[in-house]
Amino acid sequence: MEKFIKERKYLFWSTANYQKLSPAVVLEQTLNYGDFSDVQELFKLLGIKRAAAIFQRQLEHHRSNYSPRVANYFKLYFRRYAS
Repeated sequence: MEKFIKERKYLFWSTANYQKLSPAVVLEQTLNYGDFSDVQELFKLLGIKRAAAIFQRQLEHHRSNYSPRVANYFKLYFRRYAS
């Protein structure tokens, strides 16, 4: 995960402390701001089922940092590919 973050610092502009980023933060930033290859590489690292579980937990909170478009797309994506 550390290598993934270091190679994609443009996704994590809000911090300089890359070592303390949780998988949930990495997933959120990648889904919101990454391109398709970033997302696919992260799914290889986390596993699609784990990514889907993290995503679902994030959506259950009253405040989500996902845009409506991103949230809808990945709800459908995970329903199809992580079920």
